Amino acid sequence: MSETPAQLWRDLVAADPSRPFVTSYDASGGRVELSRATFDNWVSKTANMLVDGFGTQPGDRVVAALPVHWQALVWLTACWSVGAVAEAAAGPGLPADAQVAVADEARLEAALDSGAEEVVGTSLHPLGLPLREVPPMVLDYSVEVRGYGDRFSPYPVDPLAPALRLSETRTGAALVAHGRDGARRWELTGDDRVALLLDPAAPLEVLGRSAELLLAPMAAGAPIILAPFPGPGADPRDTWKRLEAERATVFATADDTDPPGGSPLRRISTAG
Repeated sequence: MSETPAQLWRDLVAADPSRPFVTSYDASGGRVELSRATFDNWVSKTANMLVDGFGTQPGDRVVAALPVHWQALVWLTACWSVGAVAEAAAGPGLPADAQVAVADEARLEAALDSGAEEVVGTSLHPLGLPLREVPPMVLDYSVEVRGYGDRFSPYPVDPLAPALRLSETRTGAALVAHGRDGARRWELTGDDRVALLLDPAAPLEVLGRSAELLLAPMAAGAPIILAPFPGPGADPRDTWKRLEAERATVFATADDTDPPGGSPLRRISTAG
């Protein structure tokens, strides 16, 4: 049985690499779908960049100043694959003196000021396009990662070592346990599709204290759909039509905020 998030991910890929894992919509309605195999390719390349490019070792800190985005999910999974501690940056500032900091365009200067040994910037473009401008001492993720290998064998990581630091620090074993518990509590199966309706700038903390909104679907084998929360002036019916087309069965929102007009889907929540 999987004891770390990296093992949980490897088991999922091995079970059916062609199945969708994450489908992401941007505010304009642009859509990108990544199968488990394609997502794993990004994870492997990122893990190889961490190890071969930055010399990342188990226990090193990787600060992610990123919103909930498919690239952020790649970084979390890559960190767990190499045994690094993934640490989310809350707000505009970053925790100091990490081995690696990866940031969106708005927080690149803060990443440089944090004292991180390596700073990586990402445009978060739906199709992985480069940054519009690359400041000195910053590596462009979309450009750099493509040169690394497509395969990575996860390190033999201690399940009891820290793996994620959001509002609290969790070990790899705790993350897997909370992920499985979430899948049971929410009655998720491989037939479900989990829609996360979030503001495009929603921080990684909204995934739950143990990243349950990532790891529970991973444990259940349920694809994830990232879609913008219906904002002011938007017709919520468009959102539900889109999710109906994606065959979504359950949904979650940040802070359990109710979408306009209610929802035809079953809600799941990290509260409690």
